[in-house]
Amino acid sequence: MHYKTLRALLKKNGSSITKPRKVVFDLLFNQKPQTMQVLIGRVKDRVDRASVYRAMELFEKLGIVNRLNIGWKYKFELSDVFQEHHHHFHCASCGTTFSLEPNPMLETMIGTVAAKSGHSPRGHQLEVEG
Repeated sequence: MHYKTLRALLKKNGSSITKPRKVVFDLLFNQKPQTMQVLIGRVKDRVDRASVYRAMELFEKLGIVNRLNIGWKYKFELSDVFQEHHHHFHCASCGTTFSLEPNPMLETMIGTVAAKSGHSPRGHQLEVEG
């Protein structure tokens, strides 16, 4: 099922599902947010470093992945298209990032704040640090 959605998103934008893209996608599927360094380390000899960067650049452009800005660093995870919408907490002491429990009140509040300024959000990301 997830390859069908990936293939459709790529095709819609004139791209196809190549071996490197499939390998990178598989490394992100059902995983916690990962840095590029971790992704490249997990790829081993299956895909070269440049292909990982190209795949991630395309995935981010097409909304397949989200970039989580955490301090001076960033991590990637699959977007809400491939997993349930959630927010993150990043521990400044140990560096761990984890998903926060869903909160319908928070989602309503984000929509309400946007509506008060005459906007309708298409999406959002929230990272809490502490």
